[in-house]
Amino acid sequence: PTGILSLTCRASGSDSSVTTPITCTTRGADLTEEKQLVLCPPNCTLWRVSVFGSQVYAAVSSVCGAAVHQGVIRSAGGPVKVHKLQGRHNYLGSYSHGVQSQALSRWTSSFTVAQSVHTAHVLLSHSRMPMSCSLIPDCQMEIALLLDSSNNIGQRRFNLQKNFISKLAVMLRIGPNGPHLGVVQASDTPRTEFLLTNYTQPKDVVFAIKGIAYLGGNTNTGKAIMHTVESFFQTGVRRGHPRVIVVFIDGWPSDDLEDAAVLARESGINVFLVPVAKPALEELGMVRDKDYMKKAVCKDNGYFTYAIPSWFGTTKHVKPLAQKLCSVDQLLCSKTCYNSVNLGFLIDGSSSVGEGNFRLILDFITSVARSFDISDIGSRVGAVQFTYDQRMEFNMYDYPVKEDALGALQGIPYMSGGTATGDAVAYATQNLFLARKAGPGRNFLIVVTDGQSYDDVRGPALAAQKEGITIYSVGVAWAPMDDLQTMASEPKDSHTFFTREFTGLQQFQQPLVRGICRDFTEAN
Repeated sequence: PTGILSLTCRASGSDSSVTTPITCTTRGADLTEEKQLVLCPPNCTLWRVSVFGSQVYAAVSSVCGAAVHQGVIRSAGGPVKVHKLQGRHNYLGSYSHGVQSQALSRWTSSFTVAQSVHTAHVLLSHSRMPMSCSLIPDCQMEIALLLDSSNNIGQRRFNLQKNFISKLAVMLRIGPNGPHLGVVQASDTPRTEFLLTNYTQPKDVVFAIKGIAYLGGNTNTGKAIMHTVESFFQTGVRRGHPRVIVVFIDGWPSDDLEDAAVLARESGINVFLVPVAKPALEELGMVRDKDYMKKAVCKDNGYFTYAIPSWFGTTKHVKPLAQKLCSVDQLLCSKTCYNSVNLGFLIDGSSSVGEGNFRLILDFITSVARSFDISDIGSRVGAVQFTYDQRMEFNMYDYPVKEDALGALQGIPYMSGGTATGDAVAYATQNLFLARKAGPGRNFLIVVTDGQSYDDVRGPALAAQKEGITIYSVGVAWAPMDDLQTMASEPKDSHTFFTREFTGLQQFQQPLVRGICRDFTEAN
């Protein structure tokens, strides 16, 4: 019989029962709740994370770095209770538990960290299942599970298939702020069992899956994919979230998949194939199209196929499949932030930076650009360097090939001179973006500077934002907080980054990319 699957994530003394996995570089400003339970990964002390304050930390600080500094966790990581507070003046620096925190004159918001006793477990049929609620973070997408309900699979294996997708739903952490999931059956005629918004909690999804009845009939997978594209994704889809069809096939399909797969690709939907018990050599003569797997998937690069040898003993495949599905940057068929934005880098080349530190800036912006799918039909990158003057290093159209664009960023020669950031923002607005018209949440200007601007930054920044450009301010060393936050888009805290040392820039790569994706998703 099919087991009852239940999920429990508990935190003693926490206001929330959900633990949010974060990275070593996640800042207090990146958290959305006033009180939140987070899970820090191990070895954050090996990162050059920035921490500002003692006991009460500026929101620009690394949460996990602050937790180590406070003694809440050690190098092994662990759960941390975070309480967001108002800003203050005079954050004091100190050395504690191997972490040197820095002083800061003021910041607009703060947070504290505290210990939390955290347990997470998943039960299947009254026995423990080797999974954790927090294994699969940041998996916000719309998923249609397309089940094989043909005569070929039979009732027994159909029940095993349902049991497998129940475990998958739990591992993916289905929820209002996580992935949404629905189910379609492939048979003679496709049938939608439930839509993305029908169930938003893992236990409800599991019970809905348990109630799905076996249909029998032919394996008309192509017909079912077509139905899913044309009908299923027309209701309750969140804007800007990747859409994925996970297709389970027991044996081989009865119809052609190619036309349906082309429609899915043209609709921005990723088709992900999970063949189970592929046809043996002596059965290949009965397969209508031997290349059906290559034709069905979003892209034939090996990523969009996950083969399972049998329906028996499938538990070990749940986590690897969930991890593949949640590698959002690989979902090439969706129009997401990774393949739909224009990134403009505005780079301080003033004398105070110096040649060596300038190379560290280039390393940082190159790592940011590397996260995106740069191409002639995808994301674009341009760069301007500034002192008192501005120099167009290359525009959005110069390098449509990703490796060429990354090489161009690394090859920018250092200028040296004064600092006129306001004029540089105005120049970038006119020369990087206005010729590259785009929809909302598509144009991003990342300003990296180490000092006080000699001119006004407020007017040019407001003008840029009126043109639909989202500005992220990244300050180093003596860059004044007033300038950084004046330039940054709203909310200021999540669009402003600061570190005392140029070597600390790399910690902002992941939060910056996630911020861009958040802005893109909210606008689309």
